[in-house]
Amino acid sequence: MAGIAPKRSVAPAARGQRFAVVVARFNEPISKKLLDGALAALANHAVSGDLVEVHWVPGSFELPQAALTLARSRRFAGVVCVGVVIKGATPHFDYVCSVAAHGIARAGLDTGVPVTFGVITALTEEQAWERAGGVVGNRGEEAALAALEMAEWLRRQRRHRGKR
Repeated sequence: MAGIAPKRSVAPAARGQRFAVVVARFNEPISKKLLDGALAALANHAVSGDLVEVHWVPGSFELPQAALTLARSRRFAGVVCVGVVIKGATPHFDYVCSVAAHGIARAGLDTGVPVTFGVITALTEEQAWERAGGVVGNRGEEAALAALEMAEWLRRQRRHRGKR
C-alpha cells in the first residue's frame, strides 16, 4: 500500500465493543508509535480504557499466534496487529513478512473476527518512521480504523441475516 490510506467513517456502533492490540516488541520505538496511532484511532471512536487490551509479543513473527489466541477467545470485536520488519542483508525479512501477513490473515479468516494488519515492512528504518506517524501516515491508526470498520460491517451482516 503506497501513500496514506483513505479515511473511512466508522459508525458509532463500535462504541462499547472491546478490541485488542497486539504489538511486536522488535523495533520497539517505531512499534510504540504504531501503538499510539492505533490507540488514538480507537479512542476517537469511543473505544478506550477497559475496552482495549494491549498485548506485547517478541516480534512480528509472533503476531499471528497471539492474534489467533485473542480472536478465538471471542472477547473482542477486533484484533489489531502492529509491528515493524526492516529489511537486512539476509532473506530473514522475507520469511518474517510472509509468516506475519499470512498468519494474521488466517487468524481473521479462521475465527470470523476482524484481525487487521498494521505491520510495516520497510526497506529502511527511514521508511518505517515515515509509516509510523510520518509523512506517509500511521499504519497502526489505519489498522485500528480497519478493525473498527470491519467489526461494524460484520455486526450489520449478522443483524441482516437475523431478519430473514
